[in-house]
Amino acid sequence: MIRHIVLVNFKADISADTIQSLFDRLADLRSQLPGMRDFDASPSISPEGLEQGFKHGICIDFVDEDARDAYLALPDHKALGAELVSLAEDGIKGLLVFDLKVG
Repeated sequence: MIRHIVLVNFKADISADTIQSLFDRLADLRSQLPGMRDFDASPSISPEGLEQGFKHGICIDFVDEDARDAYLALPDHKALGAELVSLAEDGIKGLLVFDLKVG
């Protein structure tokens, strides 16, 4: 299994409704990708205060690397990714992406 993790530093003027709408549309991609198992996204709830500006996170589990790669190539993912970059502080610098092999 592959766990795809995206941390986001949204611009300060981006509303919670805008963020939630983007998260909902990303979650809806499951209907196009049978290999996309789980989707979770939320603001950080860490009491440690070590987010370094990355106050929101997205975590997506895929059955394997092929499923993750299909997600990355999906036109709807590319469009939503471009929207995410436009909402992030300093564009692409406002994102951190990390994939883990789980299990």
